[in-house]
Amino acid sequence: MPSEETRTKSSPHIRTTESSASPGTAEPAPTATAGGPTGKSATRAWTARLLMVGIVLTALNLRPAITSLGALLEEVRDGLGMSGGVAGLLTSVPPVCFAVFGIMAPRLARRFGPATVVCAGMAAIATGLVIRPWVGGTAGFLAASALALMGIAVSNVLMPVIVKRWFPDRVGSMTGLYSMALALGTSAAAAVTVPLTDALGGNWRSGLGVWAALAAVAVLPWIPFVRDRRGDTRGQESHARVRTADGGPTTTPGPRNGDAPTTATSTTTPGPRTEGTRDTAPGAPAPAVPARADTAPPALRITRSPIAWALAVFFGLQATAAYITMGWMAQIFRDAGLSAGTAGLLLAVTMVMGVPLAFVIPRLATRLPHQGPIVIVLGLCGLAGYAGLYLAPAGGAWAWAVLLGIANCAFPLALTMVGMRARTGAGVAQLSAFAQSAGYLISVPGPLLVGVLYQSSGGWGLPLALMAGLMVPQMAVGVLAGRNRTVEDEAAR
Repeated sequence: MPSEETRTKSSPHIRTTESSASPGTAEPAPTATAGGPTGKSATRAWTARLLMVGIVLTALNLRPAITSLGALLEEVRDGLGMSGGVAGLLTSVPPVCFAVFGIMAPRLARRFGPATVVCAGMAAIATGLVIRPWVGGTAGFLAASALALMGIAVSNVLMPVIVKRWFPDRVGSMTGLYSMALALGTSAAAAVTVPLTDALGGNWRSGLGVWAALAAVAVLPWIPFVRDRRGDTRGQESHARVRTADGGPTTTPGPRNGDAPTTATSTTTPGPRTEGTRDTAPGAPAPAVPARADTAPPALRITRSPIAWALAVFFGLQATAAYITMGWMAQIFRDAGLSAGTAGLLLAVTMVMGVPLAFVIPRLATRLPHQGPIVIVLGLCGLAGYAGLYLAPAGGAWAWAVLLGIANCAFPLALTMVGMRARTGAGVAQLSAFAQSAGYLISVPGPLLVGVLYQSSGGWGLPLALMAGLMVPQMAVGVLAGRNRTVEDEAAR
């Protein structure tokens, strides 16, 4: 008798679903396995926990390379002899690297597996951060920064893919956990970099290099998955159910490491119905699926999807605001008369607002049919924060830091919408790569332009006006991106 164990389409490694036997039929006999059901369940649980640890540690490392530099930007400028324009170029390097290297992530994941690519990304971050302060000269500093940012770029793109593939029934909560850890790493780097630098003798090079240790630790949980390519981005349909033409039981292809295939009863994954499908009567066999298990789904023509473009522009504008904030906000407060330590703490407050909200917002977004209202609330907080920085940067500093921290939570919202605007793991991979790469390209001029305006005007009036002006189109495209549609439907038209 065939086993009743099924593997879900989206998570072949961890999650299993037991379907009950039909009334009046005998209970199926347990399927003999090498390790036994208990052993397999324990393995799946261990795998899930290790993946969670890897996701959290990875997220913790995706921003310290940037915010630690923002806290010490004045010291780095003096030490390397940078002008305001060159410093603006330095703050534009992250989105450039994210755009250039992020587009490579899906192809690398198809070849080596997403876990392997993330593991290599963490190693690149550790290497770049440890050599960046000591290479000497602006060119070497930029090159080492680019190495670290390359690792961040591929991990940025593949995190939503890993969440969707291994935790398909917990996209909102896992995205929230990942976003919360990202915000925690961002705020911790902003808050403790200056005190760490002081504790290490006041040398900014030591204060920047110490963050390589955290990246080195993040390599470890991914090592067991380095040789596992089963989560590649060729589409989870390669692990999907395939129904025989005579309506018999479905067969789920087993792992590619030689495990035996698992036979299963019909299971239907909830989701939007596509054209050409019809409902079946209760108890009737599911319609035949004319697909082969070894056939990868065709690549989507993602540029034909309006929702993909809306997400890309929304991602780009929120990234512009985020990198301007991370690169220049501490300097705004220092120019207003606050100390370097206080300015770093204010930047940390802005970043730490994402810790609770990055967990709440994705969960709320997945429960709403349209995410536009969340986009509007975040945008209004950003406009209020920029107005406050212009009118009373020192007097209301803590309030403005909180408001801008709320506005920066557009990032976890964008990640959540990437997972919601595609139905399959392959679709998420394409949409994530497109939205992040195009979005980061859009965000490149922002930090550079702020540096040029700051140097030419000698104040923060024009840069703040630019930042407030960009918030309006961000709200507009965010409302469009929040509509309840998927790229598979739009790209197939």
